[in-house]
Amino acid sequence: MSALAEDSRSPSMAEGSLLAVDGLELRVRVSARRRRFALTVEPDAGLTLHTPEGRPVADAEDFVRAHRSWLVGKIGLREATRPLNPTKRLAEGEVFRYLGRTYRLTLAGDQPTGRRVRLIAGRLVMGEGTAADPDLGRAALVDWYCRAGQKWASGRLQPWAARMAVAEPELDVRDLGSRWGSFRHDGERAGCGRMSLGWPLFQLPMHLVDYVVAHELAHVRVSGHRADFWRLLGQALPEYQERKNELDELGRRMWMGEIA
Repeated sequence: MSALAEDSRSPSMAEGSLLAVDGLELRVRVSARRRRFALTVEPDAGLTLHTPEGRPVADAEDFVRAHRSWLVGKIGLREATRPLNPTKRLAEGEVFRYLGRTYRLTLAGDQPTGRRVRLIAGRLVMGEGTAADPDLGRAALVDWYCRAGQKWASGRLQPWAARMAVAEPELDVRDLGSRWGSFRHDGERAGCGRMSLGWPLFQLPMHLVDYVVAHELAHVRVSGHRADFWRLLGQALPEYQERKNELDELGRRMWMGEIA
């Protein structure tokens, strides 16, 4: 997101300095190759002013003031869509979600399943030794989400594939970073491929997991997100736009694996 202006005069602002203009604070980036000012609203809603060498502070302030309404609008948009992903503790009673329901963590002194997490009587049970190591504890929880998600999604794949009249792909659940799902075609067999679902997806309610499954299945027939992709998805899931909007809002509040 950038705004541009034409070149002007001389003096200078220092690389990395802060410029305060009418309640806005901007980090200054200086470039000898740049000929015009530019503004960037960063993903965290921070502001950056890009300036050529030798431009006076007064010119920069005038440029920022001229684009203040643009900046305020973009800041609001960034704040409204910024991820609010929580940090979790590996402590007794910590809450984790699975398919829209909440489950509390229980630490067991004698955990017969070793480093694996299990869902027992409505509680996620983890060994105290595993919980004592943040890396081991996180890995154990991710492993549980992968196993539980794979089992649940495997039962949903065939009905959705039949509903959309597409070939049923291979399925795995794993870490996809910030993506909820992906689909990769198998070059040797037309129409087949592999669907991957990100483990954090399985914290969301079932109807949103179904949306992602249907979304990725549409890629069996249509690559990319052209009009025919959305048409195919809409035939199987007429309310897909509502579900997409809900996923965008709820998804930014899900735990993505950060341990305190």
